[in-house]
Amino acid sequence: MILDGRDPSAVQRAARALSAGELLGLPTETVYGLAADAGSDAAVAKIYAAKGRPPGHPLIVHLADESGMRPGLAHFAAEVPAYARLLVDAFWPGPLTLILPRRAGVAAAAAGGQDSIGLRCPAHPVAQAVLQAAKALGVAGLAAPSANLFGRVSPTTAAHVQAEFGEGLLILDGGPCEVGIESTIVDCTRGAPVLLRPGQITRLRIDEVLQAAGTDARLRDTDEIQARTAQAAPRASGMLESHYAPRAKVRLMDAVALESALAAALINTNSATSTGDAATARMAVYARTPLRLPAGVVHRPMPPQASAVAHELFAALRALDEAGVREIWVETPPDTADWEGVSDRLRRAAA
Repeated sequence: MILDGRDPSAVQRAARALSAGELLGLPTETVYGLAADAGSDAAVAKIYAAKGRPPGHPLIVHLADESGMRPGLAHFAAEVPAYARLLVDAFWPGPLTLILPRRAGVAAAAAGGQDSIGLRCPAHPVAQAVLQAAKALGVAGLAAPSANLFGRVSPTTAAHVQAEFGEGLLILDGGPCEVGIESTIVDCTRGAPVLLRPGQITRLRIDEVLQAAGTDARLRDTDEIQARTAQAAPRASGMLESHYAPRAKVRLMDAVALESALAAALINTNSATSTGDAATARMAVYARTPLRLPAGVVHRPMPPQASAVAHELFAALRALDEAGVREIWVETPPDTADWEGVSDRLRRAAA
C-alpha cells in the first residue's frame, strides 16, 4: 500500500507500524529503504527475510536530525573519533554513512553481529518526519537497507518498492530520490578514515573537510586493507563484488570498444537471414557518446553530468529490464572523482 509521505496522518501511521515491529518502505534522498526498528532484533529479522539477505551482512541505521551532542549517535556508537565528528558536522543530514564502534547490547542484529555499526542521518523530509515520529514512540533509529531483493537494482520510487514486495508492504511516497545512488560509507573504526563505498560525497570533499580542520587524518582507500579483510564478513552494505544487478547482463565498455562492438553487431545484423535472430535483438545501449546504432537496439542516452546519471541510473536499469532486453551495453564513465560512485555501481552490476 502506497501512502502520500507528505500527509501527517500517513507519517503517524508509519511510525506506529514501526514501533509495532512492522516493516516500512521509506523514501530517502539516496534510494528507498526497507525500514524497521533498529533496536528490535525481531523486526530487523523481517528485513533479512523479506530481502533474502544473509544475516551476517550489516545494515545501516538511520537517525533523526538532532542538534547539539546528537543523542541518537551516542545511543548506538560506543565511540566517535574526533575526525568522525568533523564529518558529521559537515555532511549530516546527508548521504554519508559512518561505521563506528557499536555500543554493547545495542542493535546486534542490525549490525550483523559485528562490533561496529553503520549510522546515517538522511536529508529527506519524509524520512526525517518518520524518524522524529517514531522516536516519540521509543524507536531510537531505523535499520533501512535498500528496499529491493538482495543483490538486485535499488529502488528510487515508491512504485519500484511495490514492484519488489507487493501491495502488502506499507510504503510512503516521497517522490523520486534526489541523489539516486546509495550513501558514501566511511569506516571510522581505525586510526584513519577508510572509504568503503563511494557515493555523492566524494573523497575530495571529505579530505577537504579534514584538512580545513587541521587534523592529520586523511581518507584511505579500502584496497589498502582488502587483503586482510577479504575472508571476513562485509563491513558495510553494498560491498559484494556483484550487486545492484538487473536481470539483463550488463557489459561495460569504453567508447572505442563500444563503437567496435556495435559495428560488428551491425554487420551481423545486415548479414542475418530473414528467419535468423538478429545479433542486436533485445539489446540496449546506455552511453554518453553519439553512436551509430543497428536497428532494433534500445537506446537510452546517458546524461553528461555524473549527478544526473546517479539520479537516474537505477531507474534506467529497471526500465531497460522491463523492456525485455537480454544485454545492456554501458559506456564506461570518466575516471574522475565525481563519477566514482556511479562507476562503482556499474562495475558491481556488471560483475
